[in-house]
Amino acid sequence: MRKKFKSGLVKFSKTFIPLAFGLVVLWFIIKALDFEQVILTLKRDVNYWIIALSLPFGLFGQIARAIRWDLLIRPLGYNPKKSNLIYSVLGNYGVNLAFPRLGEVWRCTMINRYEKVPFTKLIGTVIIDRISDTIIVALIVIAAFIMNVPYFRSFFAQHPQTYAGFYNILSSVWFYVGIAGIGIAIWFIFRRFKERSGIKKINRFLFDIWEGIRTIGRMKDSWLFVLYTLLIWLSYFLYFYICFYAFPFTENLGWNCGLIAFGMGSIAMGVPVQGGVGAWQFMTIAALIGFGLSKDDAGAFAFCIWTIQSLLFTALFGLFGIMALPIANRKK
Repeated sequence: MRKKFKSGLVKFSKTFIPLAFGLVVLWFIIKALDFEQVILTLKRDVNYWIIALSLPFGLFGQIARAIRWDLLIRPLGYNPKKSNLIYSVLGNYGVNLAFPRLGEVWRCTMINRYEKVPFTKLIGTVIIDRISDTIIVALIVIAAFIMNVPYFRSFFAQHPQTYAGFYNILSSVWFYVGIAGIGIAIWFIFRRFKERSGIKKINRFLFDIWEGIRTIGRMKDSWLFVLYTLLIWLSYFLYFYICFYAFPFTENLGWNCGLIAFGMGSIAMGVPVQGGVGAWQFMTIAALIGFGLSKDDAGAFAFCIWTIQSLLFTALFGLFGIMALPIANRKK
């Protein structure tokens, strides 16, 4: 009974603490806006047909991600159905809306169930999937920074606490001592207790993950991996940037502003909160204010796009993917 209670408490904490954090941030954002003006803007000034035009790019990006995942799985000696990979990737994002970061585990579980690919090796391929995303986001932010140094100076001047937070962490010797200490402790434990059954199981688990990670070096067509990665992020950028033309106050800001706002929003989506709620709005609003928009106009844009794209659209296709998998594999 006690173990069940503790397990339930952990699950509750992992789900609702991040959500509570995101909602608190969201509440502070809403509190700072004239929300009646935001609602009026959403009723009067938005071209929702243009936003609808952006949605296929989001879907294409998710399909391209599934095809790229296939490139990582095939070197393991398996040939999964592309339809199952697509459904699982769609469902991945739907699950993440409810349980942050659990979607990746869920999609590996589904492909393990229906395609019999070892779960731990799938985890390794997902790690490569996420590492490549991290690299692209970093490149986007670096490119945006190089092209817009004055903008970022202005942004950090307006948000000194953000700059101070980054600086204090990266300039503290204890940050690096802590990382080194953790590494040494892990090395000592694995070396000192390597014959223990628990350590052996962990080693086996990590080895299978490493096998999944190594697939990137065994791909015959690595250029396709790069191509699909570029297609994924080009699709995501267009998914976001096309929406600029749906609002009279963003339609003339240009792709440069779009790139900065997209990059900062992508960083926010890395926060383990359901759908990036709170964090995404904060970063997007801050980016747009830096280009001269009022708080209310920036808030109208952020809330509208997040609600339609990250909430409704993702939930709809996520639910479709979750339901389609057992139907498409009902004979298995």
